[in-house]
Parts: sequence; structure tokens; C-alpha cells
Amino acid sequence: MSEFLFNFIGFTLLGAVAIVLIMGIYTLFKGGSTSKKYSNKLMQLRVLLQFIAIIVLVLLAYFLKTKYIFLKS
Repeated sequence: MSEFLFNFIGFTLLGAVAIVLIMGIYTLFKGGSTSKKYSNKLMQLRVLLQFIAIIVLVLLAYFLKTKYIFLKS
């Protein structure tokens, strides 16, 4: 169960980062006023989502590992 939860949250966060990355690249190559208005904001959002994903996955790995060690002994 915990492995499923870890995978589900991990792939959900990965998907969110990938979607924002693709939107940012598309906006960057589109050019014009759209690029000036949204490109930088989308890249900042991507960095924020990556930070959140790393923190959440590290916390999940730590707590699930601790739970697994207690169950094993």
C-alpha cells in the first residue's frame, strides 16, 4: 500500500512538472507578447513545483522507510 502511495504521488508530481515545462517551452517558442507575459512565470512555477516534489518525495521516503523498519523488526 505504501509503495502504491509513493508511486502515485511521485508520478502525479512528475506529471505536474512536465505539464508546466511543456507549457513553458511552447510559450517560449511561440514568441511575441505571449512569451513576454507568461514564459518567465511558467518557468518560475516549474521550479517551485520541482522544489515541492523533491521535498514531498524525500519526506515520504523517510517516513515510509521508518514505518517499514518498524514493521520489519
